Amino acid sequence: MAKLLIANRGEIARRIIRSCRRLGVATVAVYSEADASAAHVGDADEAFPIGGPRPQDSYLQSGRLIETALRCGATLIHPGYGFLSENAAFARAVGAAGLTWVGPSPDQIELMGDKSRARSAAAAAGVPVVHGSRRFPAGDTAGLDEAARDVGFPLLVKAAAGGGGIGMRRVDSPDKLAETVAATQSMAAKAFGDGAVYLERFIPRARHVEIQVFGDGRGGAIHLFERDCSLQRRFQKVIEESPAPGLSASVAERMAATAVGLARSTNYAGAGTVEFIVDSKTHDFYFLEMNTRIQVEHPVTEMLTGVDLVGHQIELARGRLSSLDQSALERRGAAIECRLYAENPAKHFFPSPGRLTTFRLPAGEPWLRIDSGYREGDEITPFYDPLVAKLITRGETREEARMRAIAALRDMRVDGIKSNRAFLIACLMHPEFIAGQPWTGLIDTHLKDLIAHAQTYDV
Repeated sequence: MAKLLIANRGEIARRIIRSCRRLGVATVAVYSEADASAAHVGDADEAFPIGGPRPQDSYLQSGRLIETALRCGATLIHPGYGFLSENAAFARAVGAAGLTWVGPSPDQIELMGDKSRARSAAAAAGVPVVHGSRRFPAGDTAGLDEAARDVGFPLLVKAAAGGGGIGMRRVDSPDKLAETVAATQSMAAKAFGDGAVYLERFIPRARHVEIQVFGDGRGGAIHLFERDCSLQRRFQKVIEESPAPGLSASVAERMAATAVGLARSTNYAGAGTVEFIVDSKTHDFYFLEMNTRIQVEHPVTEMLTGVDLVGHQIELARGRLSSLDQSALERRGAAIECRLYAENPAKHFFPSPGRLTTFRLPAGEPWLRIDSGYREGDEITPFYDPLVAKLITRGETREEARMRAIAALRDMRVDGIKSNRAFLIACLMHPEFIAGQPWTGLIDTHLKDLIAHAQTYDV
């Protein structure tokens, strides 16, 4: 029997385990001192400790992860998302140890995982990109003012490595540029091991739409439609959905074709997401980045297509995935994902670690999916991302999916910590969201009202 080590924790580790069970693949969990009694540890067939509670002492210890895989006889390593999932050096070391990496090749991660290099690759493939600057490695600011003038204000300072909105800061005027670049370079060096940044033109009233792609590594690729991720707070996704409301079929089709073309041009292997910024006024779209891993919001696509994206990743790595057929894919209805966090919206969304004294989820329904790394009584520690659960609802229409999401959130009980449960309801109830007009600045623009409305739903 094949055996797979999951180089991750929490809900994504449990998610990978579910696909492995369906495929008859044995699973190996790893855990830090803080996660010794975590749910993913109990779910796996085997589990091994890998170090202290801080990520740099455990989940970021690539050598320890590989040693554990070799010791227990695992032949595959799945990185999930975050941590080392887009670390080309780790992927390369996995292969050098005679193990199989579940994901794109190290060269593809290196090319597309770095946002600045990815922009160049996209432009070479004929993909429209937002006007931007060269890379500025940590400590390098030579020509910064000239680059900023060329890009124009307002602009974004973006970490070249990493993803998920981390390391992205807006600058509205020249007097704030140098300090913002220095701060972003420092943060990126600590978070991603690479302090390089670049400048990019800021598009007001923008939408964030991404295309799920899957490549066979031989020049073949398909898309699994789009997801709208426009509802964000400080560039961090809060609610995702598909189809993208108000996006014309012709624009969605052109975006999908562009994303598939990019995947094919790089012989991309496995699941990936090509992210675009869309100008709400002109409907022009521009390449943002490509995530060379499974996305947090992948369940939205799975709910609508019936495709097990994680299972496809594993089968491709094992050489068992049949050819990809775009014509066989069908999307039915609409789906919405809400990210439940241990945080206090009323206090600047400050993380709220603590024990989940009550964690009761809505009754199971065919239209409801909840992915979580926690159970009632578990401790949410301050060492990791405060994501508690992802709640995904499906409906025949967007309105049905939205109302089902609200009902499921209302039925959920979360005690012992502060959470954004009521804030999510407020977002789903906002007039612009109801009207199908999400945009990246909606939450930040209406934050005060959303927090006030959340207090009325916090029952």
